[in-house]
Amino acid sequence: MNYREEYRKWCTDPVFDRKTREELLSLCDEKEKEDRFYKELTFGTGGLRGVVGAGTNRMNLYTVGKATQGLANFIKSRTGNGSVVIAYDSRKMSFEFAMDSALIFAANGIKCFLFESLRPTPELSFAVRECKATAGVVITASHNPPQYNGYKVYWSDGGQIVAPYDKLILSEIEKIKDYALIQRICKEQALASGLLCLIGEEIDHKYDSALKSLILNQAAIRQYANDIKIVYTPLNGTGNLPVRRILHNLGFKQVWVVPEQEKPDGNFPTLEYPNPEDPKAFSYALSLAREKAADLVLATDPDADRLGIYVRDAKTGKYIPFTGNMSGALIAEYVLSQRDAKGLLPTERKNGALITTIVSSKMAFDIAEAYGLTVIEVLTGFKYIGEQIELFEQARNRNGGKLDAEAGAYEFEFGFEESYGCLAGTYARDKDAVAAVMLLCEAAAFYKSQGLTLWDQMQTIYRKYGYYVEDLQSVTLEGVDGLQRIHSIMNNLRKNPPKRMGELKVLALRDYENGRREDFVSGKRQKIALPKSNVMYFELENNGWCCVRPSGTEPKIKFYFGVKESTLQSAQKLLNVLETQMLSFVKE
Repeated sequence: MNYREEYRKWCTDPVFDRKTREELLSLCDEKEKEDRFYKELTFGTGGLRGVVGAGTNRMNLYTVGKATQGLANFIKSRTGNGSVVIAYDSRKMSFEFAMDSALIFAANGIKCFLFESLRPTPELSFAVRECKATAGVVITASHNPPQYNGYKVYWSDGGQIVAPYDKLILSEIEKIKDYALIQRICKEQALASGLLCLIGEEIDHKYDSALKSLILNQAAIRQYANDIKIVYTPLNGTGNLPVRRILHNLGFKQVWVVPEQEKPDGNFPTLEYPNPEDPKAFSYALSLAREKAADLVLATDPDADRLGIYVRDAKTGKYIPFTGNMSGALIAEYVLSQRDAKGLLPTERKNGALITTIVSSKMAFDIAEAYGLTVIEVLTGFKYIGEQIELFEQARNRNGGKLDAEAGAYEFEFGFEESYGCLAGTYARDKDAVAAVMLLCEAAAFYKSQGLTLWDQMQTIYRKYGYYVEDLQSVTLEGVDGLQRIHSIMNNLRKNPPKRMGELKVLALRDYENGRREDFVSGKRQKIALPKSNVMYFELENNGWCCVRPSGTEPKIKFYFGVKESTLQSAQKLLNVLETQMLSFVKE
């Protein structure tokens, strides 16, 4: 693509509105023009994500419209007309993108169920299944910086699109060479024809009922809910109403919401980065927590699929941050131990499955082993966990509804990933921070009945399974030069893989791009069963590991690390050495 020619086209072609042309004509920086037009915004394995603005490499009504028209063409080729559910978050242009997408689907004869106001991503996943829709779309950039927005596509099972649908939809989008080919009708016509249907409260009630069905110790909640103090921040996103509603319905009355971050606001005025993984996102919440002597401090990201937490240590009064691995392990241990105690796990335990990702804590394997469950490890991204749940159901249907691990007919018990996401039921097929809040607060009530805080319980888990410590370091490399630098780092690691990392010897390399694992000790090579992906995973001695992958949604390269030691302090020390060693590759 010649960016100058594309820029001039957008500045002069009447298919683009006056506001778009004026925005582009006001640009003086040639680098800015290049960045906006040197490529088309990539429709990845989940959809679009990018900075809002005019240009082929930006989120705007034209690039989003093209993706929607391509998706509509794919739906019609598969199912005739079909139907789609659309949800959106609080970001800039989210409502506009959602409404325009709905009118494009309607113009193509596809019925669209559009939420009347913003809703969390997991509720969209639930609604696709509830409405028996062909597909779903949620307008969100999740935890990205304020200038971003995104467009995520789901299929009829409620999960994000995976192979082969991702490539097939992309193929339909690429066939659209002219933005004038995008079909639209007006809102009034769409409503009158019945092709646009606004939904809301009725889905909320069903979603809440699905969440409450996961509760395992209602008696503990009734007894101790009023004793647990909770500070919550939705980070100006979608979580405010559903999180407060579920906590209120369960009886948690001592809940304070951070006022500066309560209302939906796409500018995120108190945040550089609305991400519960970032400690700076908790500054207001922690201040309020200290004032109220809160037991739990909770934060959900703008589309409410990720949950970050701090837990008060009753002995010291300090607030302890939990990583996504820690909170995932704690909720998993609680859910599985209580299902075990109540006889709710499969009779043949191996027929029950715990699903995790290759970059998540290896404690998942120990937890699963403790309850006799099977562990299934998938590539990074919760969509692959959702995909496994669907495969389980298909296998059970082929097996007459019976569980059978050998046939892949598992019962899904729990799934979590390091990036602050988990799921404990099959009502949805994506991570759910609203459900995670509910289960975490239930766990707090249950352990309080045993005289324990959640930090006490986390230490119990460490003593039971070992001191697993993990971390993630992301390096931002923007623009054309940044993309080339990321390619260079990955290529160098492939050509010259390190033999040692800090104090630990590299035992093997899994290169998911080449689909091969190479054992450096035995010299043997074997195929990797998972799909190809630009990921390198280094197996280290003493249960250590590190993994490198370019982000699929941001101009970043990500480095993941994990170790297991006999104490928390020794684990953290070893992890720091690993990080220093691995990040040195960025500087070379």
